[in-house]
Amino acid sequence: MFPRLPKITQTLLIANVALFLLQQLPQTAGIFNQLMLWPLGSQEAFLDSPGFEPWQLLTYGFLHGGFGHLFFNMLALFMFGAPLEMTWGEKRFLTYYMVCVVGAGLCQLLVASLFGEFNPVLGASGGVFGLLLAFGMLFPNQRVMLLFPPIPMKARTFVIVFGAIELFLGFTGWQPGVAHFAHLGGMLFGWLLIRYWRGQPPFNKRGPHLRRVK
Repeated sequence: MFPRLPKITQTLLIANVALFLLQQLPQTAGIFNQLMLWPLGSQEAFLDSPGFEPWQLLTYGFLHGGFGHLFFNMLALFMFGAPLEMTWGEKRFLTYYMVCVVGAGLCQLLVASLFGEFNPVLGASGGVFGLLLAFGMLFPNQRVMLLFPPIPMKARTFVIVFGAIELFLGFTGWQPGVAHFAHLGGMLFGWLLIRYWRGQPPFNKRGPHLRRVK
């Protein structure tokens, strides 16, 4: 379907779009309700909550709340996923993406517990923000273009700007209904995994036989 895209990026795009289309069917509402990421204690807050289940840390990252939500996440996956997969290879890229999705979910669960939030979370944004972070680390001087407004900037600057915005919105609550700390969690776990692969602090005692990777 997308002959120029590497395999895993293409598969992730197809899976997200296919599941979004299935979400639109009324008879699937109960199934997808169980695949969202529900905070701990949500069963007491909502009668229709299935409660937290471990698999939700992965499945929530393949669901979306609307066409706009899907479109911008898939656009970012298309832009940043392909060059990262071509640099890392299929296995490392898939591992990285999944770690970011799960890490974002864990951070969201922690924040929800601290602030007493019980609404479910869904979307690939945690994984996508992890890809954004990785792109900025691997290709820091690559020019990228903001959509709104259309301003070109280096990838490193792009990452810093988006990270700062997410941190600000997360603490101020100026954009309710968006899991900003999940976005930051995807970036955090992505940063930690890359530093682990590179043998950098706090993972710099892995032995001389392990070489650094990009």
